[in-house]
Amino acid sequence: MKVAVFGGAGARPEDEDYQQAVRLGAYLANAGHIVMTGGYIGMMEAASKGAAEAGGHVIGVTCDEIEAFRPTKPNRWVKEEWRFVTLTDRMMNLVSRCDAAIALPGGVGTLTEISVLWNQVLVHAIPVKPVILIGQGWKQIFDSIFRAQDEYITAHDRTLISFAADIESAVRLLSDANLS
Repeated sequence: MKVAVFGGAGARPEDEDYQQAVRLGAYLANAGHIVMTGGYIGMMEAASKGAAEAGGHVIGVTCDEIEAFRPTKPNRWVKEEWRFVTLTDRMMNLVSRCDAAIALPGGVGTLTEISVLWNQVLVHAIPVKPVILIGQGWKQIFDSIFRAQDEYITAHDRTLISFAADIESAVRLLSDANLS
C-alpha cells in the first residue's frame, strides 16, 4: 500500500516526535509499504528517513507554493518526487492517491490534510481507506469536535477515522485494516 504520513514541519531531529516518525517510516517500509509524505522537513523528513534507511520507497509530494513560502527543497530521503504548482493540488494528490493515511502530531496543515481526506471519503469522492491519527492530541481535538458538533457528525462519519495512542498501535490498526 501507499501510506501517506502527515505531520508537522516544525519537528527537529532531537525531538521525541521526530524520532517516533523515523520509527513509523521504518515500520511501514519493513511491512512492504510505500511511504508518501509532503516531502520536506519535520515529520515528513523523519518518516521519509525511517522508510529510506529501512530500504523502502519514499514518494515526496511537493509544490512550488510551499517552496515560495518556506525556502526549502525536498528532503534527501525522497526517492520519487511528485511535484505540483499549488498547495491544493499537492494536498489533493496526497489524499486521493494514498491507500491509507497516518497522521502524527502537527498543526494547521496536518489538520487540513486530515479534514480534507475525511471529507473526500464522506462524499464518496475517494474510496474508504484507513485514516489513523496518532497521539492524545488528535483524540482530544476530535472528541471536542464530536461533542460540539454532535448533531452534524453521524456515528458512521466517526467510524471513518481511527485513533492510536502510539506508533505501534497505529501500525497494528493499519495491519488489521489491510487484512480486512
